[in-house]
Order: sequence, then structure tokens, then C-alpha cells
Amino acid sequence: MRKLFIHSKGKYFLLSLTLILQLVSFAQENRKPNIVFIMADDLGYETLGINGGESYQTPNLDRIARKGINFTEAYATPLCTPSRVQLMTGKYNFRNYIGFGVLENEEITFANVLKDLGYSTAIAGKWQLGGDFSTPNHFGFDQYCLWQINEGDFWYRYKNPRLVQNGRELTLNHPSDAYGPDIFTTFIIDFIRKNANKPFLVYYPMALVHDPFQPTPRDSKFKDYPIEDLNDITYFRSMVEYMDELVGRIYSELESQNLLDNTYIIFTGDNGTDRKVISKFKGDSIRGDKGYTTSAGTHVPLIISGPSLRELGQNSDHLVDFTDFFPTFLDIANGSKPNKLLLDGRSLKPFLVGEPYTPRRWIFTDYNSKGRDFPIKKYVQDKQFKLYSDGSFFNYKNDPQEKSPLSIDKLKGESYENYLILNQALSLYQQMNFNE
Repeated sequence: MRKLFIHSKGKYFLLSLTLILQLVSFAQENRKPNIVFIMADDLGYETLGINGGESYQTPNLDRIARKGINFTEAYATPLCTPSRVQLMTGKYNFRNYIGFGVLENEEITFANVLKDLGYSTAIAGKWQLGGDFSTPNHFGFDQYCLWQINEGDFWYRYKNPRLVQNGRELTLNHPSDAYGPDIFTTFIIDFIRKNANKPFLVYYPMALVHDPFQPTPRDSKFKDYPIEDLNDITYFRSMVEYMDELVGRIYSELESQNLLDNTYIIFTGDNGTDRKVISKFKGDSIRGDKGYTTSAGTHVPLIISGPSLRELGQNSDHLVDFTDFFPTFLDIANGSKPNKLLLDGRSLKPFLVGEPYTPRRWIFTDYNSKGRDFPIKKYVQDKQFKLYSDGSFFNYKNDPQEKSPLSIDKLKGESYENYLILNQALSLYQQMNFNE
């Protein structure tokens, strides 16, 4: 057996190298898992190949789904900021959503809590939550590289982007060649490399695939297109496929660093696809419905891969909404919920690792775009039916555009039983006096 001699205060201690290696291995095995949470912008369920999408090639996400769990019944709010506030705080919007592009300063995010649990934390991509250059740090992120900390610069998220990195406006060496999503992804990869030996959280709210629809670096027109004058839907396919490529880059980095066995990778979209986009899905055509509460506005992809999953490559039809991410991350980190912290969601970790888990019977959505021209809607849904606060009741699986409300007094059997369950759930939230 090889020996290692260490001199300390004039005395020699003989330690077995085997023992040291065992201690290192034990420390690695008991280290908190890393979390990489990636959220595409305006990407509905129908866009991914693994889900039956036929318009775009998404080989990297499809591969991650085959190595993890693909959730087929995950739902967001129909619009960017409401979803972001909900997922970062774990609360339904009636509790803390005060306006588009705003996260209240006193809120606690999953990054705040994971940082307190010893995680190194980083965020890159689209912010859209207000504040100033110190705000991402305030909400728990050690490092950041972001677009739209301040409202504005709509066109400059892609080519020649206007970004802020760790408190300073980012100066680009070659602006005409710079591509925002590449910068975000490089920032994340660099963060992973620097923090490979300790637990880390990466949150990547992507700029892709939100409009303006513009060429990516893989397109011949990338070099010379007019940034403020081009919004062409024909580039949407290229944007989706470039998004998939960026996810693949991050996955490959985790693989090269031997971190996959201790890293949860979560991928989702913040709401449905843009209404200008029509995609082929299982032989049909699906028009995106971002901003509206139909399935095409709220049904999003959700893929989770990670250590000790119950079964690789399976689909799950368990209901998930965006309040579930915070408690899931807390559970992954083996942390306890702070006493004063209110969370509306439930952790998915027991299901992920094969422990006892009671699936949701329903999810609740409180949707008020606050300043955007969309109808205010509050509803409860299960995997087939949806009940709005105005009494409208739909079988949204059979009527995805919600054109034909069901007559309550004619309901029978399972439909009536589901109505009673949803009505009871909706009443619980009505009793909390949510804002009308």
C-alpha cells in the first residue's frame, strides 16, 4: 500500500492514501447536488421533438429527456413576468405580483435560500424584474450576466446586445459579431468550471426564442441584418434550434466536468409560443397563444434529469405548475423551509427519486397581466377540465381553444365529480380574497 507522509509541528503522521481517497469520495458523495435550471422564453409544449413536435430539430433536449423524466402536464402563466415571479418565489401571483417587470424587494427567492445553504449562485439571460444593478445580488445571485435589468432595449437582446455583468455594463470587443445567447452561455460555462468542486445553482432564463425573430449565428444573414428593423417569423425555426444547441453546450460541459451524476438539470418554457407562430405537432397545426389562458398559452415543456431518478426515459403526466420549483430546489438541497417563508407549491423530488409522492389533483392560476392588454383570468384545472372564477367550465383537452363551455346542470359521472373537486379548490382561493 502506498503511504503519504505529512510533517506538522515537527511530528510525522502516517496516513494511508487509500483512506484519504475514501474520505474524498465520501465528501463528493455527500455533497449537495448542483442545480441547473434553464427556462426558454415563449416556448410552448408543442415545439419539442420529444413531445411530438415536427417543425423543429431539438436533439439535445430530446436526449436529455430520454435520460431523465419528461413531464407532459406542466403549466405556466401565459406571460413572462407573472411566470418569473411565481417560480422565483414559489407563490401564486395573487400574493405578490404587483406589476409587469417587477419583483417586490422584500420577496425571498430560491436563490436567496440556496445561497444560505452554501450554494454558489449565478443567473444569466433575461431579467425583466426591475431594480438596479445591485438587484440580482439582493435576490441571492453571486454572479450575473443579464439583459433588461432596466426596461427597454427591446431589440438588443440578440446581436450587439446591451448587457450588464456583475454591476457593470458589458463592453463588447466586436459588437457586430456578438450574440447575446452565446455570451450568456459562455458566462454559465465559465461559472460551472470555476465552481465545479462545490455545490452550485445556475438559473438561465434564456432570451431565446422571444421576438424579434432574427438570424442566429448559424444563418448567413447574421452579419449584416438591421437590428431595429427585422422581425421575421421565418427565423423562428433557427432560433429554436440554436436554443437547443446552447442547452447542449451546457450539458456537454457538465459531462466533461464529470458533474452529471450530481447535477439536476431542469428545462422548461415560461409560457406558450408567440401567437404569430404555427407549428406542426403530431400531424396537426398548433398556433401559439402566448398571453391567453388556453393550453397553447400555458402548456409548456418540462424535462428533469439528475441523480437517482426513479426511472430513466419515462413520461410523467403528473400536474406541475411554477410554484413547484422552489420547494423542489429546497428539497434537492436538503434544506428546511424558513419558518416565515410561505410556499404554495409542492416538491417533486420524492417523485423524481422514487419515494412516496401524492400527485396534485389540480393547479391554480391567478393571471393579471397588469399593464398588458390581456383578460384577467383566475381558474383551477386538472388534466382534462378547467373551471374559471366566472363559472365557465371547459373540457380543455377536447376543446383546446375553449369555445364551448360545458353546462353545469347537465354534467354527469366523471365530469361532474371533477367539477365538484375543482369548484371546491377554487373556493379555497376565493376565500383568500384574491384581487379581482
